[in-house]
Amino acid sequence: MNQHTTAALLLAGAACAAQAQSTASTVLYGTFDEYIGYIRSSSGNSITGLNDGAILRSRLGVRGTEELGNGLQMKFTLEQGVNADTGSGADSSRLFDRQAWIGLNTPYGEFRAGRQNTQVFYIGGAIDYTERTTFGSIFNTFGVPSRYDNDLSYKSPRVGGVQVDLHYALPEKAGQGAAGGVRQLAIDWQQGVWRAGYAGVVASPDATTATVRRKIEYHNLYANYRYGPGTVYLAAGRSNNSTANAAGRNAGSILNNVAAAGNGFAGTDINANRFYNLWELSFDYRISPQFRVGAMVGGVHDTSGGQAGARSANLGAYYDLSKRTLLYGFATVLNNQANAGFRFSSSAAPSANLAGADIDGRRLTGLQLGILHKF
Repeated sequence: MNQHTTAALLLAGAACAAQAQSTASTVLYGTFDEYIGYIRSSSGNSITGLNDGAILRSRLGVRGTEELGNGLQMKFTLEQGVNADTGSGADSSRLFDRQAWIGLNTPYGEFRAGRQNTQVFYIGGAIDYTERTTFGSIFNTFGVPSRYDNDLSYKSPRVGGVQVDLHYALPEKAGQGAAGGVRQLAIDWQQGVWRAGYAGVVASPDATTATVRRKIEYHNLYANYRYGPGTVYLAAGRSNNSTANAAGRNAGSILNNVAAAGNGFAGTDINANRFYNLWELSFDYRISPQFRVGAMVGGVHDTSGGQAGARSANLGAYYDLSKRTLLYGFATVLNNQANAGFRFSSSAAPSANLAGADIDGRRLTGLQLGILHKF
């Protein structure tokens, strides 16, 4: 064996040893969720469409970890939403519109920085049997603060069944100070068959433009009980993050639900003074290992007395074709009060939806039939 061969073997061995010692990993993942949606209004109009994301918005993501030793772990996630019905990106202004963060996990908790999902978004599975994303969820119909830019977060270890999350999304705009941006607090408790918790979001108006200085708030309480073949879900909420837009009287949000204008809002909408109370009760039941059914009722109460509330009822079913592929179907009725204009939403806003006179003060009936695949 000559000197060059020996050197090559030594280098190859060193490379193999280094690779064997490496504990870093990177994973490509995603979901594909597409459904036929039918919506009918008491006005007599209806619409049928092929929509993306009844349960989980279609997406492509990359996530990675690296073990650093001494109980430290580096983590990152980059995630892009996709409109499965057209193949286009969910947000043409962003490559990674859903998540883009780096974090450090330690024995004392996990720290993250970047574009992150809110804790209100994360607890969807504790809100109702549909994971708070289908036509049937009154919380989803009202609108959920989902993710914000420039977000710094801390997640505590779970101690005695309790875990705490803190977030602060910087406004990154001159004149705002520490009072600007979006702040979050979440407390989750799990013990045996029980789970309960709170998740809240609070944001202050732009200090340079505000004429209505009311903060935008979103508060969510939840409790679950697993009774064997299923779970009972109870949720309550309070928020003033609802306003009118071209689609309907309650079809908009004052604080953008996915970040805009430096995580802030102008503070010029008088609807910030109107608070709504939300409630929802649901349960599911597993008939077989593959087949699960559920039912749900919920409501929104306009505390100003302005008759801008709504009620909903829902039935649904899931059938697992495999560990990765799921068939589902839901039927939902939503009754808007005389001055309300809520409309159906899902994990992604339906591309085929009703608006205006077809939802304001109307009763809506919605059907969803689709397939979800995870990879």
